[in-house]
Amino acid sequence: MAKIMAVNAGSSSIKFQLLEMPQEVVIASGVMERIGLAEGIFTLKYNGKKEETHPVLPTHAEGVELLLKTLVEKGIVKSLDEISGVGHRVVQGGEFFKDSSLVDDRVIQKIQDLADLAPLHNPAHIIGIKAFQKALPNVPEVVVFDTVFHQTMPEEAYMYATPYEWYEKYGIRKYGAHGTSHKFVSQRAAELIGKPLSETKTIVCHLGNGASISAVDGGKCKDTSMGLTPLEGIPMGTRSGSLDPTVVSYICEKENKTAAEVVNILNKKSGYLGMSGRSNDARDVTAGMNAGDHRCKLTFDVQAKRIVDYIAAYYVYMGGCDVIAFTAGMGENLKHLRKNICDRLGVLGVKLDEKLNDTFSDERIISTPDSKIQVWIIPTNEEVMIARDTVRIANIK
Repeated sequence: MAKIMAVNAGSSSIKFQLLEMPQEVVIASGVMERIGLAEGIFTLKYNGKKEETHPVLPTHAEGVELLLKTLVEKGIVKSLDEISGVGHRVVQGGEFFKDSSLVDDRVIQKIQDLADLAPLHNPAHIIGIKAFQKALPNVPEVVVFDTVFHQTMPEEAYMYATPYEWYEKYGIRKYGAHGTSHKFVSQRAAELIGKPLSETKTIVCHLGNGASISAVDGGKCKDTSMGLTPLEGIPMGTRSGSLDPTVVSYICEKENKTAAEVVNILNKKSGYLGMSGRSNDARDVTAGMNAGDHRCKLTFDVQAKRIVDYIAAYYVYMGGCDVIAFTAGMGENLKHLRKNICDRLGVLGVKLDEKLNDTFSDERIISTPDSKIQVWIIPTNEEVMIARDTVRIANIK
């Protein structure tokens, strides 16, 4: 048995789970938020309890130090020697990383080199890695990349029809994201329907504030909706999703903005927020829709239509589909969005059971017995995938 820390570091946060492996039991979990601000938030869950404190966390280093100190003080671990490995989620591994990797100086430098493709994420991940290296210098650390699962896409799926030199010089191509989630859910889907993974065709709908769709054939990604960056694909909480690129130059001219300013708007002020005019939070937009706000209803309709576009395309591309799986915050909790999507898929023989669909964050089938494609809600578990890879890559017994 081994205790593994699974970490997802953001620019001002550290999400974590401490897991007992190989049983995959969560011993403790939580998040540190508002790092670098006047007052932080430290939420810790363990032994059926949830505790929240408000420490001052100047940097990630202080956050990691407090986290590890708290684990010992609360008796969650007797000493830090019980932690056998630390696994870190990293968004962008480019074409360089084909698998998860043990952390060393070369790996850290390569993650930094790829920061242009994930400027909000990769630098924050490095901060988290270095903070744990300082606190646990003798513990192996492993990086698990969102992009690795999508490296099985064929050229025809990941290449853009732009000058080929852009790919050769700058690596301009589709990389995808949420790979750890897509891998977990597609594997779980095969288990749930009792079919070998190698024979299962799954379309995974990871619908959160960030959202992506993937086509998984035989356990391997065949295509995914996010692209060079997470901006491509379906509309999300604050991201526009795919659009005509001349929108950028047009708005630059009309509003006297730089291309970077317009892309920032497409990343941070579009999607649910931009369309609804209310919020990037699906709960707020749902409340607006239920109150009769046309723009809120339109927001969900536009997203549902685009999701169905991808599902239909992936159905054809894989030559069929066994399972459509909904996961992540909105996929697991927004029954009206799942219904909106499934109702549009009747032509593919999808039939939704509305009573089964009336649920939140509950692993279950939501299609009828005569539906030609099974539809499931499968809560994702990226932390378990990170822990599994940490054990495998670091050869932890």
